[in-house]
Amino acid sequence: MRKMLILFVVLFLPALASADPHAIRILHINDLHGFVHSSHNPGMSEPLGGAAQLAEKINMLRAEKPSILLSAGDMIQGDSWANLASGASAIELMNVMRFDAMTTGNHEYDFGQDVLRQRIAQASFPVLAANVNGLEGLKPYILIERGGLRIAVIGLVTMDTPETSHPDNTRGLRFTKPFYRALELVRQLRSQADLIVLLTHIGYSEDRALAEALTEPLSAAPHNSMLMGNLLIVGGHSHTRVEHPTKIGTSCVAQAWEHGKTLGIIDVTVDAGKIVACDGHLEEIRSSATPGDPAVATLVRHYDDQVQATLGLVIGQAGIDLIQEGIRQRETNLGNLVADIVRQSAGADAAIINGGSIRTGIRRGPVTMQGLYSVLPFNNYIVAVRMSGRQLRATLEHGVSGIERSEGRFPQVSGLRFAFDPAKPAGNRVSEIRAGGKPLDDSREYTVATLDFMAAGGDGYREFGEAIRSGNDFSDLGGALQSSRLVYNNPGRWLREVVSEYLGKHPEVSPVIENRIVNRR
Repeated sequence: MRKMLILFVVLFLPALASADPHAIRILHINDLHGFVHSSHNPGMSEPLGGAAQLAEKINMLRAEKPSILLSAGDMIQGDSWANLASGASAIELMNVMRFDAMTTGNHEYDFGQDVLRQRIAQASFPVLAANVNGLEGLKPYILIERGGLRIAVIGLVTMDTPETSHPDNTRGLRFTKPFYRALELVRQLRSQADLIVLLTHIGYSEDRALAEALTEPLSAAPHNSMLMGNLLIVGGHSHTRVEHPTKIGTSCVAQAWEHGKTLGIIDVTVDAGKIVACDGHLEEIRSSATPGDPAVATLVRHYDDQVQATLGLVIGQAGIDLIQEGIRQRETNLGNLVADIVRQSAGADAAIINGGSIRTGIRRGPVTMQGLYSVLPFNNYIVAVRMSGRQLRATLEHGVSGIERSEGRFPQVSGLRFAFDPAKPAGNRVSEIRAGGKPLDDSREYTVATLDFMAAGGDGYREFGEAIRSGNDFSDLGGALQSSRLVYNNPGRWLREVVSEYLGKHPEVSPVIENRIVNRR
């Protein structure tokens, strides 16, 4: 009898102990883009954000219960605070804040693969991307033990990365569908984990679709009780403010807006391998409330000094607020200004740039190089292509084809006017196109200025490349485009340098909305 009792204790007590409910706190941010200071968007009563205040809040919440800190990507590229150090400052910040894991966003690839490998090696936490093959250092997942729970964190990034970063940055890498990798790894890791977190950079609508798509195959699987009910999807990419985790199928889906303005807090209780409680909210980060974490504040000041030494020069004046908000869905005055500068610099009939290339706005008053770097962080240069009216029409159709998801392809234009109806099918939305004040002629050729990113197929733009390749002497040697149809090509000057020069020649800029783009819905 004594032997039987000992055998029961050895075999069954660990299982009974692990079956008790356990609580874990998931802290998460996404799409920081190097913005370590508070920002004041139109309509906000006070600035939000600030890395030092964010870190202080994280430390307070960690002290209350077992926690893990996650990033859903797009951390190292955006504001000049990160860009001037090629993202090294952002990774150093994350090391000080003691992140447990991050997934790559599409913009982690913007400095190229060599730099990304350096950032991965610099990080004191794993960098994840289960659906990317070919990049040394990336891990598909990480297993974390905390609070009596085994937590599997699987990283997933958007398949659009080869288009939303410059295509050269992902050459040789293979991106697979997030759903298939998620399904494969959830099945593989369920026996090893009490809770599975899909840490994604695919956008909120895609996260919801992923949760729905996973429900059926997991519920139909043998021993489905071991697969169902323990998935948490923590996302990024779409900069969506999800105030509370949303239950989709058997998963909870969350996202924490952008730029460190809010911190996602999810308190999860797991019992017998299932989430029995998933309570969360977004905590606004207010820089006015506290001085913040001293170690992070010191690090921010260190890189601030480097940025100020390089970019503190005032280069122009804004007579009004230059608005970036909504640039992925409608015409903005800042989009008009940059598109006009692109067209005039190239001497083109028209210009089309992607709204996603313009990352923030500028408040009325002095404009510094630092501010301009934040607006135009990408190393893009201007090209101009001769293309037919038919190709130009197709280009505009593509530009408005992703408006439902606020995709960066949405066009900002100069020398053009058009209307579109988002209720119509993609590819058949654009009408009333006028170029140079006259109705577009499909058979006529126009000189259209754009950015090298778009000419190379970025954001899914294809017509520019088609026009370039139709030149008799087309070649693409070492990334240098050459074609008889490429009429302007200046890789020696970044777009922000051209804009800086323009601002220096004009005492004050006050661009306005001109109904260049009209939504007919």
